[in-house]
Amino acid sequence: MKQPLLLLLFATTLPPIQAEKVSLQKGKGKVIVNIEGKLFTEYLYDGHGRSKPVLYPILGPGGARMTRDYPFKKGTPGEASDHPHHASLWFTHGEVNGISFWHVGKNTGVIKHQKFIKVDGNTISTTNKWLSAKGEEQCSDDTSISFHALGENRAIDFDITVHASSGNVKFGDTKEGSMGIRTNPALRVKGSVAKGQAINSEGIKGKAVWGKRAKWVDYWGPINGNTVGIAIFDHPGNQRHPTWWHARDYGLVAANPFGVHNFEGKPKGTGDLVIKSGEKVRFRYRFLFHAGDVKAAKISENYTTWAK
Repeated sequence: MKQPLLLLLFATTLPPIQAEKVSLQKGKGKVIVNIEGKLFTEYLYDGHGRSKPVLYPILGPGGARMTRDYPFKKGTPGEASDHPHHASLWFTHGEVNGISFWHVGKNTGVIKHQKFIKVDGNTISTTNKWLSAKGEEQCSDDTSISFHALGENRAIDFDITVHASSGNVKFGDTKEGSMGIRTNPALRVKGSVAKGQAINSEGIKGKAVWGKRAKWVDYWGPINGNTVGIAIFDHPGNQRHPTWWHARDYGLVAANPFGVHNFEGKPKGTGDLVIKSGEKVRFRYRFLFHAGDVKAAKISENYTTWAK
């Protein structure tokens, strides 16, 4: 059957539906991530006073500033100048062969950028070495970070493979870890400017999400008059899924599959994970920066779709 000429013309002249374009631009010690020409975030890996690669700033729906400015900037109204190691968004751990890579200080470890594997499309892939204060390699990682525009929402996916590249490596049993973010103070559950709420995949709310196992955690609240939030997803393929959450009422939210002693009161060392020499372990997470609260953003449904 022949199609009407008008229908054929209409079908062939419709413009294609295109996703918002992510672009990456290398700068000095950083990679700038833009969406449709507007800043989304920057990957800071060298020369920014950090002991580990981080993402800062992060601009969510409507340009909302999703993470704390400190320690990059001081004096932002309503911000607490505590925990200088809570640097926006990062991956690290507080006991790696007995060395803290979580904290900053004289005897702490450093995650040192080695090379880019890829900086193209919407993805940054890197190789990093985890070094002691004396420069001794403890392990290494290959990390891929991809950036997504999902309508007005934004997402960042981490795919991290830790290699036991210098003998056995032990990720120790401590609450100080691992895939973390320090939120805008408006998303805090407690504090002078706190207006946030929190819930996990099991329906546990507020500060009670700390130390509990869950597939995801979501914090949301008003920033610049609009409700926005941050959900963090733990991939089903991760070690010890569903993970425990070092998720505080003051704005720290971190997925931590190691801190069993602190979270459940079990003997110290219960949560240790030893990666044998030459072997590797993979971790995957998503950060979803969303408009609306947990229901409006359909966090549970979004998790199910992502986790397939």
